[in-house]
Amino acid sequence: MPEKKKFLLRIDPTLYDALERWAADEFRSVNAQIEFLLKEALKKAGRRPKAAPNQEPSEENP
Repeated sequence: MPEKKKFLLRIDPTLYDALERWAADEFRSVNAQIEFLLKEALKKAGRRPKAAPNQEPSEENP
């Protein structure tokens, strides 16, 4: 698996708290929840990136 890109995210504390509760409800970390939500938004908008050529298709990248 390729190394994940790291970046700083400044977020409103109230929004973070809501994300933290939602993530806990779905047994995810806040980071994984944000990544999940971004992937879903990209899919809904028709902007989902294609899998890398050497990457096996998965449930998230068929």
